[in-house]
Amino acid sequence: MAELVRQVDRIDTAPRFREADAVRLNRMFQGSDTQEMLETLLQEGMAGDLAIVSSFGAESAVLLHLVSQIDPTVPVLFLETGKHFAETLAYRDLLTERLGLTDLRNLTPDAATLAARDETGLRWSYDPDGCCEIRKVIPLARALGGFDATITGRKAFQSSTRANLPRFEIDNSDTAGRLKINPLIDWTPDRLAAYIAEHDLPAHPLVAQGYPSIGCSPCTHKVADGEDARSGRWKGWDKTECGIHVPGQDDGGSGGELPPGYDPAF
Repeated sequence: MAELVRQVDRIDTAPRFREADAVRLNRMFQGSDTQEMLETLLQEGMAGDLAIVSSFGAESAVLLHLVSQIDPTVPVLFLETGKHFAETLAYRDLLTERLGLTDLRNLTPDAATLAARDETGLRWSYDPDGCCEIRKVIPLARALGGFDATITGRKAFQSSTRANLPRFEIDNSDTAGRLKINPLIDWTPDRLAAYIAEHDLPAHPLVAQGYPSIGCSPCTHKVADGEDARSGRWKGWDKTECGIHVPGQDDGGSGGELPPGYDPAF
């Protein structure tokens, strides 16, 4: 009698993507039109389960429109920090309806964490990194658990920290090997403006008031002529990112990973 082979359930903990995959994709789509690249990725499922991370900020309409023309069911993750301008929330609702996006997900910070770590709601004024961590980094990290890749709206011209980003990279903020896709990284302000005009996309109402980069209201200021687009973010602080895009830097906590030994009561 043949011996029965015992089946053992195993959990695959290998990274979804590796650095070699990002290199391969960058080479594969080198010189490709942005829309063509997105169509191939979405229609052929090359990036697995993916989501757009959108701030519904100054130029968000371009990326959201590009994706909506291919697949309006792609999940759109919005970090509802509780500190946004009222204009941003209205713009979010307007774009969602106008573009026919069917899976907007508003990610909110944990109520118990807020009560324990930002009871007054003023942590932004003395610890912007900690504020970003509990209102952005941790909520996004939890939401991304089921996704293989994210699409961002980052562009090289926005700041020196984004000047050399590739179209495809690995999010090293955790061990998941999540792919990060930057379709607009090589787009210029003129190209964005031309696209917005061509497709008659609504502008964020604060752009005309001198806000070329828009985040939470307490930490967003107007930008003077000649300054880079993100210079109005966290003005007066040695801080350029909220933490969800720059892992390993002390600019918002863990950059997308739940901190080791994280205790929501801290």
